Amino acid sequence: MNNILILGAGRSSGALIGYILGQAKIYNWRVTVADSNLEAATKKVNGHPNGMGVWLDVMKINDRRDLIKRADLVISLLPAHLHIEVAKDCILLNKHIVTASYVSKDIYKLADDFRNKELLFVGELGLDPGIDHMSAMKTINEIKDMGGHLTSFISNTGGLVALEDLKGNPWRYKFTWNPRNVVKAGQGTAQYLENGKLKYVPYRRLFKEYQLIDIPGFDEPFEVYANRESLLYRDAYGLGDTPNIFRGTIRYRGYCDAWNALVKIGLTDDSYPILGSENITYHELLEAYLSKPKTAGLSVKDRIGELLGERPYSPVMKKLDWLGLFSKKKIGVPEATPALILEKLLLEKWKLEPEDKDLIVMQHQFDYTLDGKKKRRYSSMVLHGKNAKDTAMAKTVGLPLGIFAKLVMTGKITSRGVHIPVSKESYEPVLKELEEHGIKFTEREV
Repeated sequence: MNNILILGAGRSSGALIGYILGQAKIYNWRVTVADSNLEAATKKVNGHPNGMGVWLDVMKINDRRDLIKRADLVISLLPAHLHIEVAKDCILLNKHIVTASYVSKDIYKLADDFRNKELLFVGELGLDPGIDHMSAMKTINEIKDMGGHLTSFISNTGGLVALEDLKGNPWRYKFTWNPRNVVKAGQGTAQYLENGKLKYVPYRRLFKEYQLIDIPGFDEPFEVYANRESLLYRDAYGLGDTPNIFRGTIRYRGYCDAWNALVKIGLTDDSYPILGSENITYHELLEAYLSKPKTAGLSVKDRIGELLGERPYSPVMKKLDWLGLFSKKKIGVPEATPALILEKLLLEKWKLEPEDKDLIVMQHQFDYTLDGKKKRRYSSMVLHGKNAKDTAMAKTVGLPLGIFAKLVMTGKITSRGVHIPVSKESYEPVLKELEEHGIKFTEREV
């Protein structure tokens, strides 16, 4: 196998493309990076002799298949909903495919087709999902091999920014990943398992019912809100009889209460357009969400505070004010949903500056019994980015995907069908090489 096709050259593709091109020089591979933005694809290849950037409208079936036909392995960085079409092409054209995205139910339905053709589809090879799977399975298997019995598994991950680069930003947050996913985070109902009983947290309560956790090396606790898919991996992890399972997202203190305010107002809703949104101001938009008659002498800001149960100068209200939600600046986006309006505003306020350093924080907690004794093990990983281009997010999303792709290209992965990286064949070599890139877990037991 000599040819790799990378579909997508977006925000977090740099580390992956850089790694694959580095390996291409060693193994004499040819690497094609395809994107609808030819300049972005060409820039990511950066004149490498083993690489080429090309233009591709992925919706043009013949053009897409023509590129896939020439490859031995496809690495898809496309939006998740497009993976199904690429996967079907790979079956038709007898190609392996890997991606960092979640494996959907529709992809799992293709498992027999991939297996019957001796092909491989592996998804969830990024950070979360991805490194979380691999690092968790490593420790779970170690505990089971010792004869231990898991009674609780808690896994929390966050993509943050170093505090020194957040001065003047009361939210203490900036975008290091897909802004749309941040705005729509948590929509639906979060589920987890507590003392053997299912727990459900609807979206309207999610950011109100957060937890606090401590992580070594940090002076203050973090906030954690529950993920929707906490129980999705119960069987894949071999935790069918484990009574406590929780997966969460990490944020700095103060974030969840303020985001809960945006939810309560209605600004994260993506289900309907705001008519004439290009001509109204943010101030007028917020006033439209106030259904009670105007109280004499109270501003829109004061009335929003009443709606939220917040004092005029509370930390939450200061965060909303800092975003510019009470300004008389026009929104300028036609027929936009509230979520799209919010995303546009946040893109202006939460943009990474060139020298900003992002931060990845992941911590697993394993409670288990061994020889009649209760034990708790923590496994933590902290990684700092260098700047807005060389980010920890790009590294933790791209490198495990690239390393796994190398294993497929060199024949080290023998499994076929549709999988996520929970087998030793997958996680042991990937985690080992990640350590060489500074992505390493430290463990402590109490």
